[in-house]
Amino acid sequence: MRAAPQAAPALFRLLSDSAVMRAALAACGAPLALADALAPGHPLTYANPAFDALFGYRRDEAIGQPLEALIPDEDDLRRVLAQAPARGLSAARRGDGTLLHVEFTVGPVRSGDRLTHWVLAFSDCSELQSLRAELGALRAEAAR
Repeated sequence: MRAAPQAAPALFRLLSDSAVMRAALAACGAPLALADALAPGHPLTYANPAFDALFGYRRDEAIGQPLEALIPDEDDLRRVLAQAPARGLSAARRGDGTLLHVEFTVGPVRSGDRLTHWVLAFSDCSELQSLRAELGALRAEAAR
């Protein structure tokens, strides 16, 4: 009977810590998502509001979307996942199908020695990509 009083505080602390972590992720201004590393297609299991805003999803609409649908360049995605923790630059697909240039960082989550999830953070590089293209066009024009 003594195990129950000791287990209850530990369970309360675990649930409380979990609630704090969920609130911190939701309040974070950086677009973040979690993907299931074990399931086929690596479906998203969590996306914070900043992710929804960047990618144009409504609340909880991103959940269940395969990671490969978000990052359509499978070579970029595989390379970064294989090297995680790692960073990559790629085009990403928004909820409406348009492409967005992003830098993404991937970190593995493990339970013991088993990979269970990927944590992904995104940064919009579309403006930078646009400026690079404009600069390239200006250089080409100046070279003529």
